[in-house]
Amino acid sequence: MRLSTKGRYAVMAMVDLAMHSNGKPVALAEIADRQEISQSYLEQLFGKLRKGGLVASVRGPGGGYLLARVPGDTRVADIVMAVDEPLAATRCTPGSPQGCHSHKGRCMTHDLWEELGNQIYLYLSSVSLADVCEKRVLGTSRLYYRDDRAQAVAAAQ
Repeated sequence: MRLSTKGRYAVMAMVDLAMHSNGKPVALAEIADRQEISQSYLEQLFGKLRKGGLVASVRGPGGGYLLARVPGDTRVADIVMAVDEPLAATRCTPGSPQGCHSHKGRCMTHDLWEELGNQIYLYLSSVSLADVCEKRVLGTSRLYYRDDRAQAVAAAQ
């Protein structure tokens, strides 16, 4: 499963907003420049984020966007879901009793992929915007990567 650019860009933009607002509105043009994302694409995403209650807009000179809540109260899953990004790993319609096969049955691996989607959602729900901004996201995956790399280097010598 792969998260599309919609979800990834929304999270990147929200992290940028959290890190650069300091209580003042941030223009989308600034976020677009820093994150190298099209401003028109950000406008679409921020429209959805505003409807989802995650950002507030300020019009006029010096206007832009502010976070609607403190970063510690905004979950990455909230951001992804606000921009209509599905977190399902199955081909089936989430919550539907019908499967992805032509006879409407479920494939043999349906439960595996459904549970993967659930775990992804649970993980993204456990990470706040503040966690990302303050670099508190790396867990044991970094240790495994380092250990695997160190073992590979040692084996090559």
